[in-house]
Amino acid sequence: MSTPSPVTRALTPVGKFFGLFAEIGRQGLRRPFQWRELVEQTWFVTKVSALPTALFTIPFGATIALLLGELTRQFGAQSQTGAGAVLAIVQQAAPIVTALLISGAGGSAVCADLGARTIREEIAAMEVLGISPIQRLVVPRVLAMGITAVVLNGLATCVGVAGGYFFNVIIQGGSPGAYISSFSAIAQVSDIVVSEMKAFLFGIVAGVVAAFRGLNPPPGAKGVGDAVNQAVVISFVLVFLINLVLTALYLELVPPKGF
Repeated sequence: MSTPSPVTRALTPVGKFFGLFAEIGRQGLRRPFQWRELVEQTWFVTKVSALPTALFTIPFGATIALLLGELTRQFGAQSQTGAGAVLAIVQQAAPIVTALLISGAGGSAVCADLGARTIREEIAAMEVLGISPIQRLVVPRVLAMGITAVVLNGLATCVGVAGGYFFNVIIQGGSPGAYISSFSAIAQVSDIVVSEMKAFLFGIVAGVVAAFRGLNPPPGAKGVGDAVNQAVVISFVLVFLINLVLTALYLELVPPKGF
């Protein structure tokens, strides 16, 4: 029997991942839907991710505000600090922070749970009984991460903007009126919409990655820990790649708002 080529070995997990993605979409339309499981998982992911998201966003937003405040001061355009800082937080920082915390806290928990069920052969037992583990376990967890990401993105946006305002106005002595008016002059509803769309997509992707690694862990108890590490790293990489593509498309397709 011939040994698979390196390209085949590398592409096989990718094909299985997209196959799982498609299966989750198909099973999500089947009835009965696991509403109770969805509510429980949404609450769990929110509980483990909300506080870290808020705490992580404060220094993130403050750093952006301080840096932009110093740069705009050097160029004599300090009145435009609010526009740059708030748009950077809304469009980039908030969804990225949300995705990282969802992947690291919620995704690792989902991967560990499914991985433990897999090595204890609970997943195989469900399949023998004719119960789809994708519909029963995976779909509610993936949707829960997507829903939670949207909620936490709103939280991260509010905390980040408030932190940026505090550090720019209080610490750097900026003008409160200029900070707010410069943002309102160029901000659009589409900025919030694309931010929430990013967060939802990031949450779904993190959930699918966690489920994929949890359902396919290396052998043994140590394999579950390895699967969790792999899920977090893969989620981080995919989040940044997807963010790059979505940002490029948004800047190309949505015209900027003029003064």
